[in-house]
Amino acid sequence: MKQPRAWQRMLSGRRLDLLDPTPVDIEIEDIAHGLAFVARWNGQTFGDWPYSVAEHSLLVEEIFARTEADPRWRLAALLHDAPEYVIGDMISPVKAAVGPGYAELDARLTAAVHIRFGLPAVLPVAVKKAIKAADKVSAWLEAIQIAGFREDEADRFFGRPPEALRGIALRLRPPAEVRTAYVKRHLALMDGL
Repeated sequence: MKQPRAWQRMLSGRRLDLLDPTPVDIEIEDIAHGLAFVARWNGQTFGDWPYSVAEHSLLVEEIFARTEADPRWRLAALLHDAPEYVIGDMISPVKAAVGPGYAELDARLTAAVHIRFGLPAVLPVAVKKAIKAADKVSAWLEAIQIAGFREDEADRFFGRPPEALRGIALRLRPPAEVRTAYVKRHLALMDGL
């Protein structure tokens, strides 16, 4: 029986096997493009532009950078949702319902992305936890600023961030602008390695 096609053609011309990704088939321009067109919150946000995963990733790296100077780990923060450039963004309740298959696919793609850009396939636990903490701050900010949550709801689901981080204002930009900003930030972090 013929196996179903498991690869996707990228705009760079690369052919990325989603089930068995290799670092050589991963390009930052493809990641930036894909993430700039993937909407967070299933697109259920206020504003003239969808809040993209690329914009979210830039914010997570900005928050993470307030406590971490090492450009390797800041790069990891920027790339924390990179697999979503090909598998999309699902809200956490859907990820849980899909089960371990989604997590396994995400882990394989993450490992390939990390290796491609000189990071360990699996991040140290402390780094992963710190990135997750920045991700939760971002989710809290997004929830109250653009996703229609009250602060008490956001506190319950994401935890209340420190006062110093609650004032960060979100930016909603056209996908092409966010794509450019993402690539530029990636290049700056790579230059710092």
